[in-house]
Amino acid sequence: MASTDMQKENDGEKLTLSLQKEKSWAQPYPLYLFQDFWCPGIHIQAVDLFQQHFRAKQSDVVVASFPKSGTIWIKALAFAISNHQRFSLENHPLLTSNPHELVPFLEFTFGGGDIQAQILHLDNLAEPRIFGTHTPFPSLPTSTKESNCKIIYICRDPFDNFVSAWTYFNKVKPLSLTAVTQDEAFEMYCNGVIDYGPWWSHMLGYWNESVARPDKVMFLKYEDLKENTSFHVKKIGEFLGCPFTEEEEKNGVIEGIIKLCSFEKMKDLEVNKSGVIGRGSIEKKNFFRKGEKGDWVNYFTPPMVEKLSKIVEEKLSGSGLSFKKKF
Repeated sequence: MASTDMQKENDGEKLTLSLQKEKSWAQPYPLYLFQDFWCPGIHIQAVDLFQQHFRAKQSDVVVASFPKSGTIWIKALAFAISNHQRFSLENHPLLTSNPHELVPFLEFTFGGGDIQAQILHLDNLAEPRIFGTHTPFPSLPTSTKESNCKIIYICRDPFDNFVSAWTYFNKVKPLSLTAVTQDEAFEMYCNGVIDYGPWWSHMLGYWNESVARPDKVMFLKYEDLKENTSFHVKKIGEFLGCPFTEEEEKNGVIEGIIKLCSFEKMKDLEVNKSGVIGRGSIEKKNFFRKGEKGDWVNYFTPPMVEKLSKIVEEKLSGSGLSFKKKF
């Protein structure tokens, strides 16, 4: 076992040896420019193994997101919608399990242990298999991109995304590290240096694919989902091939799912108040902050608004993807 761990560590070092490196947001590991995106050093080998060994099935559902864009919410919704005829709302897995446990990150399924055993485990999971990922679209495994599996992508207004990311990383940082200042984090964000960034190329990768293959990739904005959740829950059901019947709608199934997956409900559940999860042993309570849109106004100065607005306009120009202008 020790020799296997040592071999994996050596493989990870070889993988990062020639890559450009930058400081991470209040984390001890660096970010590496891997396949044109900033991959956290702690994740890079897992992403590489995921690309090499994951075998997508036609019935798979992949919930993709840029970090701190509503990931846990869309995971909960995708799980509840996909299984709305399987579980009752009164005795639902989301009441006793964190969404990250029910919809695991694909990258992390290949983080350690025997590869063949991991592949066999994934192959034997009940269908439809529902996974999450932060990996940019161009870097997804070939089988995921070329199969008929469905991808739901959620993004968030870059202004709110920045605030959510900055506050989150400072919460989960090791006590031995100094908190990253807002000014320092903002400069890094404007340069695209953030876990799985640049954020604009991450968004555009999934956006362009959703335009080219709307039957393959469903592109959602956090703000739109907040504004009309019922409409989008119905659309997600149709996209995944498990639409709600008229009787289910009359019986309040959609409203029940919205309430079950709401920020207020999930934050208040005991399973999300205590305990840790993930490779970094992150406290579950740290995944729930405010769940609001427009909170950026409490953090941004006028020069920050001007600078990020120009970057958003420049990076997304001509793509058809846009966010509400700030001035």
